[in-house]
Parts: sequence; C-alpha cells; structure tokens
Amino acid sequence: MSLRKHRRGRLSSASSSLFDDGVDPRGLHGDPGAGRAQHKSLQLCAQAAEALHAALAGECRDPVLQELTVVSVTPAGGTGRLLAVVELPAGPSSVTPELARERLERAAGLLRCAVATAVCRRRAPELTFRVVPPSVGGTEGVPS
Repeated sequence: MSLRKHRRGRLSSASSSLFDDGVDPRGLHGDPGAGRAQHKSLQLCAQAAEALHAALAGECRDPVLQELTVVSVTPAGGTGRLLAVVELPAGPSSVTPELARERLERAAGLLRCAVATAVCRRRAPELTFRVVPPSVGGTEGVPS
C-alpha cells in the first residue's frame, strides 16, 4: 500500500512539472492548416483578380470601366469579402475617382457573377472596390 502511495505522489509531482506548465502543446509546432488556408486565400484572390481584369476589359462594355486596371485583390475580413484595388488610367483622362466608383457600384452584380464563374466556391465572395490614382511612372515594383 505504501508503494502505491509513493507512485501516486511521484506521478502527480511529475505531471505538475511536465504537463501543467501553461503552454499549449498545439502551439509548439505551429498550425499545419494555417499555411494551406493562406495558400487557398491567395489562390482565390488571384483567380478573382484575373476574372475582374477580364470582366473590366470587355464583358461589362462600359468605356469608363474598360480604362480601369486591377492592381490587387485581397481578403477583406476573410475570404467571404474581397477588396479589389483598381487604378485610374494614366495620362489625361475624363475618368474621375467618383465616376469610377459609381460605375463599379453599378456593375458590382455583373463583376461578382464573373468572379463566381471563375472560382470554385459554394458562395461567391462579396466585392468591395477602392479606386487609386495612377502610379507615377508606372514602374512600381519593377526592379531596375
């Protein structure tokens, strides 16, 4: 009987020093699913950017939207909503940021439909747009 008590005491002291240190063991090696989720999110954004580029270039048949360029598409609060950054045309143009936003809002359903056909998801992501001025020189991100 004393041997049993001795083992219990040893086990409880070992468990308190080894297993109850306050560190979650799941966090020691990282989350293996995080990389895959990030990859899928980037894949979704790339597919959406390609679909938006094609839709703006020809499917919408709006001369104002045809002048816009898709700069990037990123998740906005998860992959259920995407933020598309579009750039105004360089040089002299009659397209203003307000006019571009108005036309994008008007064509939002058509653009969301174009994205929905390009991505394999149960629900098409909602689209929000940000209109930015043209980049200076047009060579940002290009190494010299």
